[in-house]
Amino acid sequence: MMEWNIYLSGEIHTDWRQQIIQGCEAANLPVSFSSAVTNHEASDAAGDVLGQQDNNFWRDHQSAKVNAIRTKTFIEQCDIAIIRFGEKYKQWNAAFDAGYCAALGKPYITLHNDDIIHPLKEVDAAAQAWATTPEQVVELLRYTINQP
Repeated sequence: MMEWNIYLSGEIHTDWRQQIIQGCEAANLPVSFSSAVTNHEASDAAGDVLGQQDNNFWRDHQSAKVNAIRTKTFIEQCDIAIIRFGEKYKQWNAAFDAGYCAALGKPYITLHNDDIIHPLKEVDAAAQAWATTPEQVVELLRYTINQP
């Protein structure tokens, strides 16, 4: 049985990633996981090694490009992406990741509450599934992976 490479994208303020990883381990699914940098401060400072910027726009721009090395590579290598939109912040990066998956023809599952269905209608329309809990994601993965 092949090992599935799953990319976990989006919200970084809750333990949804760990819930999915633990659920897949409990189900004994042949999966490996990758993710963007989930430490906010480290992500913001990713480009600082290239030199100090006087303007926050250029610091963010530089760090976004450095972070994109990891993000683009992992999305291109994944078999499926899970893209989480949380409640506290707008995850523009997650929407971008979903669009990149769609452009590459990579299947993805969105994970979010029903109170943000409307703003995510285009993102959800391109997804293969929409889940509201990490447990649903694990069940979707179990079904997808275990079918002969």
